[in-house]
Amino acid sequence: MKIHRNRPPQARLVSRKGQFPLNIVKLGVPRLHFADLYHKLLILSWPQFFMLICCSYILTNSLFALAYLAGGDCIANARPGSFKDAFYFSVQTMATIGYGAMYPRTDYANTMVTIEALFGLWGVAMVTGLAFSRFSRPTARVIFSRVAVIAPFNGVPTLMYRAGNQRFNQILEAQQRATLIRDEVTSEGEFMRRFYDLQLVRSQSPIFALTWTVMHTIDESSPLYQLTAKDLIECQAEIVITLTGIDDTVSQTIHARHSFVASEIIWNMRFVDIISRTPDGGRVVDYTLFHEVKPIE
Repeated sequence: MKIHRNRPPQARLVSRKGQFPLNIVKLGVPRLHFADLYHKLLILSWPQFFMLICCSYILTNSLFALAYLAGGDCIANARPGSFKDAFYFSVQTMATIGYGAMYPRTDYANTMVTIEALFGLWGVAMVTGLAFSRFSRPTARVIFSRVAVIAPFNGVPTLMYRAGNQRFNQILEAQQRATLIRDEVTSEGEFMRRFYDLQLVRSQSPIFALTWTVMHTIDESSPLYQLTAKDLIECQAEIVITLTGIDDTVSQTIHARHSFVASEIIWNMRFVDIISRTPDGGRVVDYTLFHEVKPIE
């Protein structure tokens, strides 16, 4: 198979971790819309979220410290003009600690303390709500095989890939969909990125607890019919997988995504068997072989 060396790497619609890629540039859309601020705070990574909270906390206390300094010598037992003492007094006020060493002694300081106490109460409630929302978001610990294979199954070429539930629970009413995305040029010469649904042999599982080998039969009705590995590379093909189900632990709907680009679809290979039985009749799933394939014998 010959691959053009000057061709850029294929851009994925779905990343290997099941996330929408961030390398897409959207023109004409504002980068920050305050109506979506809550959504943006939820999709931040945990390190970014903690960094944002820490920076906001330091900045807010610094601004209140400057406000206290603007009121002159308004804090008892604080060194006049000391930003450090004003900052620590702001921290104690916002957190309602109140050690008693420093306290407001003017009407201006009491007014600022009232404003900061209200701001701190509102801020703690907001951060607590955001943290709870982030922790309570249902997630799926579902893995997909690194590659998909095309091999005969009952004498018919079949596309196959694996999905596995990494948790020790069940995903009820699990459903999977597979979509082929490829580049096409219409008879009028217009370029299009077309979507084709792939009919799965079994798209639903009442109980998804271990592994699931998903299959698509490549017959005359399949969008993959008579396509070769070279054809898939030429048309920048990508197979996008979506999985939804109900987590029986939290009774919430969970979802997972994955995709296979053309270079990750291997022909004339099979997955290595990973399920065996113990002497007492139990099942053993060897996830160390989850991604392994072998040639057709």
